Amino acid sequence: MLGILKNTIEADIESGMYHGARVIVARDGVIGFDETLGMAEQATGRVLKHDDIFRVLSLTKAFTNALVYQALGEGKLALHTRVVDIIPEFFGTDRFRANRKDRINLSHLLTHRSGMPSTPEPLPNAQLGNLADVIAAICSIDVVAEPGSVLNYSPAINHALMGEMVRRVYGAESFRDLVEEHLFTPLGMSDTRFGPKKEWADRVVPLKALIPDGGWLSPKDIEDLNDVVDENAEMPWVGSVTTAADVFAFAEMIRNTGLHDGQQIIASAILDVATTLQTGDMPNDLYAMMARARGWEEPPGNFGLGFSLSGTGTHASFFGPFTSPRTHGNYGAGSTLFWIDPVSGITFVCLTTGVMEESENVVRFQKLSTIVAASAG
Repeated sequence: MLGILKNTIEADIESGMYHGARVIVARDGVIGFDETLGMAEQATGRVLKHDDIFRVLSLTKAFTNALVYQALGEGKLALHTRVVDIIPEFFGTDRFRANRKDRINLSHLLTHRSGMPSTPEPLPNAQLGNLADVIAAICSIDVVAEPGSVLNYSPAINHALMGEMVRRVYGAESFRDLVEEHLFTPLGMSDTRFGPKKEWADRVVPLKALIPDGGWLSPKDIEDLNDVVDENAEMPWVGSVTTAADVFAFAEMIRNTGLHDGQQIIASAILDVATTLQTGDMPNDLYAMMARARGWEEPPGNFGLGFSLSGTGTHASFFGPFTSPRTHGNYGAGSTLFWIDPVSGITFVCLTTGVMEESENVVRFQKLSTIVAASAG
C-alpha cells in the first residue's frame, strides 16, 4: 500500500496540484516509508532534499501547545486560568465593551472556543513578527461571541495569547528561547526554530501560494510570511520552521505518551486528556462554512486540548474516516500535517511545497491519510 502512496503523490505533483512532498510513515516507531519527492521551488527548478526546512504555518501550534502542556504539568497554569490572570492588560480599557473578555480561560484557547474573532492578522503582515506588538494589538480587540459558546478555529489570536502566557509564567525573556530550552533541545530537534537561522537560508523552502485571490487567505497573506518569518520573528501560531525528521521526533514523543529517551517531556496524564474529545458535537465554524461552500456534510470540530482529532463519521476531514476516532495531530494551511493513530500505532508526517486552497487541501490529505491508514492491513 505504501507504494500506492508514493505513486499517488508523484501523480499529484505531476498534475500540478502541489510541487513536492517530504513524507515519513512509521508503525510503532519503525519507519516504513521515508521519501522526498518533487520540487522545493518549482520556479527555479530547485529539487526538494530530505533535510530541507519548511515554514510549517499552523502546524506550529502543536509546539506551542506542548509548552502549555508542560506548564500545566508543573502547576504554572490551569485549564481555568483566565487570560487576564496572566496578561491583565488583555481586559482593555473599556470595561463595558470588554465585559466578556475576563472570562476567557486557557481551556477556551486550547479548544478554539475563546469567542475572539478568527482574524489571521491582528496587525499588518509586516508587523506580525513582534510578539509584544501582536499582544498589544490583541488587547484592543473585543470578543465576538460568548466564551465557550462556539468553536471557531483561530489562526492567530489564541496561540499568540498562549505563547505570551507561558512566557510570562516561566519568566522567560523570549518565547523563542523558552521553547528551545523546554522542547526542541530535549527532543534533539536541531533544525527547528521559531524563525529560521540566517545560515539555513539555502535549506529553507519558500512558501508559494497555489490559491486564488478572494478567499479567506490571499496569496499575499501566505507569501508575505517568507519575509515575516525571519530570524527574529516570534509567532507562536504560525512562525516555526522545521524538517520532517524533527516533526517525526516530536510526533513520536507524543505517541510514546510524552516520553523521549527516558525523559518525560510532557506528562502522560495531560496528553491523555489533550487527545480526548473536548468539544462534543460542536461544529468548527470555519470548516463548516468551507464544507457548505463545497456541498459537503458539515463536520464536527473534533478538538481535544489543542489537538485536532479524527472523530467518527463520513464527513471530509484531514485524517480521513478510516483512522481510529482518537487519532490526533495538527496541520498547517494548505501544506503540512502530522497525525498519530493510537490504535494502529501509525505516525504520518507529510510536509509539502506549494500551498493549496484549504478545501482542496482537505481532499488531498484525506486521500493520503486513507492510503496510509489502509497500509496497516
